[in-house]
Amino acid sequence: MTTRTDPVQRDRLKGYALAALAALCWATGGMTAKWLFTPLTSVTALWPLPPLGLTIDPIDLAAARALAAMLIIMAYLALADRRSLRIGVRDLPFLAVFGVFGLAAVHFTYFKTLSLTGVATAILLEYLAPIAVLVFSVLFLGERLNWRLPAAVALSVTGCGLMVGVLGGGVRVSGAGIAWGLASAVFFALYTLLGKYATGKYAPWTLLSYGLVAATLFWLVYLGPVRVIAVYRDPRAAAAVVFVAIVSTIIPFGAFLHGLHYIQATEASVTSTLEPAIAGVGAYLAFGETLGPVQLLGGALVLGAILLVQFTGARKESLPPPT
Repeated sequence: MTTRTDPVQRDRLKGYALAALAALCWATGGMTAKWLFTPLTSVTALWPLPPLGLTIDPIDLAAARALAAMLIIMAYLALADRRSLRIGVRDLPFLAVFGVFGLAAVHFTYFKTLSLTGVATAILLEYLAPIAVLVFSVLFLGERLNWRLPAAVALSVTGCGLMVGVLGGGVRVSGAGIAWGLASAVFFALYTLLGKYATGKYAPWTLLSYGLVAATLFWLVYLGPVRVIAVYRDPRAAAAVVFVAIVSTIIPFGAFLHGLHYIQATEASVTSTLEPAIAGVGAYLAFGETLGPVQLLGGALVLGAILLVQFTGARKESLPPPT
């Protein structure tokens, strides 16, 4: 017999699937950028195409892909769903904050951390975000605190640390790098929390499209239009930017926002920590990078964290309704 909770559980599974899709796309975008912009001495049979060897500043890439993603999604919605583009003047301040501090600032602080530390440190610090999301959600969003949520956050953060080589010397530490890395975690948490707050007011594509408009304006002001548009002068770079804009911007950010309609902010944030685990496996298969027992343990901890928050949500949703 079908129970009353079946539709709820299906929606929750949909939310986790969307958050996992976002993590998969973010990881894929990262590996694609590595292939496009990093000189590689060899490639495996699973990645037979030769690297393009493009030389683009990562911040220029972030700005150019924001511009491409904005143009693509706005054009699509103008043709397919104009209702998603209808907003009021009162909505503009929130959408501007979401775009600048929830989209552009995440990339800016992450790339700033990269310039001061290394990839492993930048990833590890950014994925401290679930801690901030958990604390804020419990204090201000009414999320119920039990032992499983902090345990899941601890497992996911630990798993990320193992995946990026925290025990093997892969983490470079500097005061400025830590500060910028913590800022990237805060802004990623802010993106999650603002997205959750807006789920009842805006359609996900509305939120993402106008967020990208604000993010693009930020980059054009910060870098200048000439520097942003210069990325497109090379046809190979232009094609790469469009691909990355679709795969690692429109699809994952849109999927993540859709997922927030079905699961809590902490659950979505923990699920997003699949990204370094997926990237680690992908780099092992495609580029022959090391994937040892420690990295496998880290991936297992991340998966355990996701199962734990899902079990927590299932128990919460299965409680009988109040009388």
